[in-house]
Amino acid sequence: MDYGFTDILSLLGALGLFLYGMKVMSDALMELTGNRMRSILSTTTSNRFFAAFTGFSITAIIQSSSATSLMVVSFTNANLLTLTEAIGVIMGANIGTTVTAWLISIFGFKVNMSAIALPLVGLGFLMSLSKKKNHQHWGYFIIGFAVLFIGLQFLKDSVPDISQNPEVLAFLSQYTSSGFGSVLLFLFIGTILTLTVQSSSATMALTILMTHEGWLPFDMAAAMVIGLNVGTTITANLAASIANYQAKRAARAHLIFNLLGLILLTPFLYPLLNVIDKITRQLEGASPFVEAAAIPIALSLFHTFFNIINTTMLIGFISQIARVAEWMVPPVIEEEAEIDQPRFLNKSSLEFPQTGIKALFDESLRLLQNAAYKAITHGLSVHREDLESDRELITVLESKDTIPVDIEKIYATKIKSIYSQILEYATRLQSDFALEQDKIETIRNILIADRMLVHVVKRMIPLHKNIVCFLSSDNHVILHEYNMIRRKILKVVREIHFASESEHPLRHIREIEKERKKAEELDVLISGRVNQLVLDGEITNEMATSLMNDSDEAGKIVRDLVDITTLLYYPRDKLMDQLEEEKLETA
Repeated sequence: MDYGFTDILSLLGALGLFLYGMKVMSDALMELTGNRMRSILSTTTSNRFFAAFTGFSITAIIQSSSATSLMVVSFTNANLLTLTEAIGVIMGANIGTTVTAWLISIFGFKVNMSAIALPLVGLGFLMSLSKKKNHQHWGYFIIGFAVLFIGLQFLKDSVPDISQNPEVLAFLSQYTSSGFGSVLLFLFIGTILTLTVQSSSATMALTILMTHEGWLPFDMAAAMVIGLNVGTTITANLAASIANYQAKRAARAHLIFNLLGLILLTPFLYPLLNVIDKITRQLEGASPFVEAAAIPIALSLFHTFFNIINTTMLIGFISQIARVAEWMVPPVIEEEAEIDQPRFLNKSSLEFPQTGIKALFDESLRLLQNAAYKAITHGLSVHREDLESDRELITVLESKDTIPVDIEKIYATKIKSIYSQILEYATRLQSDFALEQDKIETIRNILIADRMLVHVVKRMIPLHKNIVCFLSSDNHVILHEYNMIRRKILKVVREIHFASESEHPLRHIREIEKERKKAEELDVLISGRVNQLVLDGEITNEMATSLMNDSDEAGKIVRDLVDITTLLYYPRDKLMDQLEEEKLETA
């Protein structure tokens, strides 16, 4: 066979053109539907069947299982998806990716696309010149769609005609007629080819083309299809290599799922192919085992059947697959740094607006639940485990033991750096994406909550000093007053903790909001209580001065804590109007 280096380059060029068309088409579809698809992905995966249907729908629409896998990895990295939800989406994506094979089989081999491909490129080019973004993206989609089939036509022309080279059949027969050994060989070839070109669609196109040209029999092509299912998992695993351990687990689960399909279904390859043969005979009037022209449709049928059967078999074992993935990727326990660093604000979470906002929210919640909790609880001389227990706060506050804590150091090492990086991250998030107004408001509310959190911690510094001082006092009246301050703040903090742990946080938030109206009662000057205590000789003038200042600061701490919680849990809330009104009143 006379097939030289130039012919090989032509084949690679045709493959490159096909891949480029696929990329342009997929990228345009992502621009057109990406935000909606990502919103669907983050909200409609509540059970395994919804998750699988979501994965199927997204992949069928955007025409890229790799893009879906990357979204799943990013969303798992940002805690928008749990591992079990991610596995469900991946299962559905495996079925969704079979739509590409149908497009290639029907438009590439049943319809003469080469006659209309160039006019389609012209139409797409004209649409891409439009000032409207949607029209531009539809133009790029049409261009990508046409270029994909132009590349496929070039692939057909680049593959040598086997009928003119009968000696090749003798060469191939030694590899395709060795029974189950040949199945394993071509399964391996399908895996390696997909690993190499990084596209299951390209491998599918090449496989269909080789069968159509008579290079491969139907059963060996089916083995390659099983192999490409495993090879395509490399994309998600590469993306997860720089992500957190949760994302790595999602990528490993993708690999486990496809490997299980290979192991469980490969022994039943020929019975399944016989079923496909019967269906193809009815559809095409010919057997794919006999007529090469019938193989593209048969192979698409096999690809779809294989992935549907695999998903149907394993969807009930998502929890077990998750446990294996968790065993393969143990959790990473991060060492506590002297200057705390963000955990969620990483490069991978900036891939999409949804993951970026979720990372911003998670980092803010982490700031509240770790450094700020420590500053507040220890600043009030209460251990965190007592706060989070079911013990009555009155009982908790009976102890006069103080807890040594340097709140200024907590702020400097655990809060200041994180807060500045949250601001930087939020700025970058808003500059990198053209965000809708509701997302901009969500980011703004998170930043307002973080600013309030900083104020709360700073207000705790003088309050802590006076609490330590008066806890050791023999004056029971001043001790009682400071315990009232401690109890009021701790009640809000405890409800915030319960809200974060509850499946129904809004119930606790409503309780927290009630405390905002009561915060003014803490101010002993407004209530007149301090005057009475001084007149009755219960406390000294020095005690009264400290109590007036601290009760005022405590009221502000309570109000800020309530607002922080409302802002974080209610991204768009009437509270914003309330805060604006208060600003105008105090201006």
